[in-house]
Amino acid sequence: MRNENELMDYAIKQEVICRKNDSISDTLFEEYGVNRGLRDQNGKGVLTGLTTISKIISFKDVDGVKTPCDGQLWYRGYNVQNLVRRMGEEGFGFEKTAYLLLFGEMPEEEELKEFCRIMAQSRTLPTNFTRDVIMKAPSKDIMNSMTRSILTLASYDNQLNATEVVSNSLRQCIELISIFPMLAVYGYHAYNHYENDDSMYIHRPEPELSTAENLLMMLRPDRKYSKLEAKVLDVALVLHMEHGGGNNSTFTTRVVTSSGSDTYSSIAAAMSSLKGPKHGGANIKVMEMMENIKENIKDVHDKDEIEAYLSKILEGEVFDHKGLIYGMGHAVYSLSDPREEVFKRYVEKLAVAKERQEDMLLYNSIEELAPKLIAQKRHIFKGVSPNVDFYSGFVYDMLGIPQELYTSIFAIARIVGWSAHRMEELIGMNKIIRPAYMSVMEEKESWNLD
Repeated sequence: MRNENELMDYAIKQEVICRKNDSISDTLFEEYGVNRGLRDQNGKGVLTGLTTISKIISFKDVDGVKTPCDGQLWYRGYNVQNLVRRMGEEGFGFEKTAYLLLFGEMPEEEELKEFCRIMAQSRTLPTNFTRDVIMKAPSKDIMNSMTRSILTLASYDNQLNATEVVSNSLRQCIELISIFPMLAVYGYHAYNHYENDDSMYIHRPEPELSTAENLLMMLRPDRKYSKLEAKVLDVALVLHMEHGGGNNSTFTTRVVTSSGSDTYSSIAAAMSSLKGPKHGGANIKVMEMMENIKENIKDVHDKDEIEAYLSKILEGEVFDHKGLIYGMGHAVYSLSDPREEVFKRYVEKLAVAKERQEDMLLYNSIEELAPKLIAQKRHIFKGVSPNVDFYSGFVYDMLGIPQELYTSIFAIARIVGWSAHRMEELIGMNKIIRPAYMSVMEEKESWNLD
């Protein structure tokens, strides 16, 4: 058995050498016109492909001048804000929106019924899979647990490597979309039982329930939920399904798909990307920040006190000392995040139902004060606004969803977008993504072998 302490000591010592030899200065990026993280100095992404799946609008051309505007998000030609409004207060939109993203058109009533029936039939795992795979090695990191399950499911698929058959990849995507809530919830229950000594219960999904309803039902010991709770979660899933194609995990899906790899590997790679705290863990940081603020604010009605503490956060004096107000600002949006705007109305309804109005007041005050402070202290003039993750963690908390599942809820939604992009990559591109890197290596010896 290897000596892990000795290995770690060696790695710590060698880190110094890695840092010396792997650092690349900003001046070299500027000299060769290469953008760090595929983003230019203004935050605009380098174009790496074309898509018909979604679109983000955050600027408009006004008399030849690029001008910030209220954000818009479009799925397959439909404005997301309108999609959510058309669902009504009672209906659920996850399945309908999934159909839209996967197939590129809005389903008729009978088409939607058939799709929901297929999804319901697909909500099943191989015999003893829950016991032998999910419960075998429980982990607090539910994203890792899910990724292991995804890769293990590949061994049960007789058509695993028939990647040239588009319908086969589509079948695999629909199956994974259907069972993602089970992988997440069962993974949490296994961890909660074995690591926290809590009771174990595994509820099977009900075919007549929506994805949001099944998720809440499987998570809760008593299987009970309100229509409002399911509705708010459904809206959250719809708003997190897809985001322009330029995010890290979606690009990962397309890169792995372009190599000819199978669906399970492509989705597992996307999961590994999403779990990174710079991508899918934003709502957890918001919740940690909000708890810190509540601990240090005496009166949530006192905006001057709130503003003063937010200033300390921005100065790096308190909380995690990184100088960030989490949930504020976005890499693409400027004046507003359309997902946050449509989501907030449901957040407020849930806050009233859960008697969390005081918390909602604090969120509203921070939403009002933080953008002004950030603009002043950071000299950001394109506009700063709250993003959807400013409120999503608060919603999950009100729904009794444990923080270990926050990023997994994101994945349950975003796998729809990943699947749509996998299909578009398979059908529309058919060329491996192979980016170029310019070597700035220093030659340390001549090419003379004599």
